[in-house]
Amino acid sequence: MKIGELAERTHVAPRLIRYYEKQGLLSAERAENGYRRYTDADAERVGRVAGLVRAGIPTRLVKVLLDAEDAAAQVDVTCPQTVAALLTAELDGLDDRITCLTRSRDTIREFLARTNTEIAQLA
Repeated sequence: MKIGELAERTHVAPRLIRYYEKQGLLSAERAENGYRRYTDADAERVGRVAGLVRAGIPTRLVKVLLDAEDAAAQVDVTCPQTVAALLTAELDGLDDRITCLTRSRDTIREFLARTNTEIAQLA
């Protein structure tokens, strides 16, 4: 599939897909005419990258996470101490964001449940 199809399928703008390529998060084959060609696996990867970025993880750490996931498929995996330190710090930050988002979600649900709006009836 071409970049436009990939963008439509994943709901990620073509410029972001190109940016992901520049960051080494995605690679595409090139057709003879120079157009990028993507596979279903590329669509899954773009979705994964976009989800991680939306969760607040910087692309430099997305690369580390994806590399770690790829390495986990191998039998004997080791993690350099510097990478482990980065991931540990990111894990702490994720836990903090999850706590904050959970609190916000619960507050919104409680507020809507106490109101008499049509929106509350939909929730």
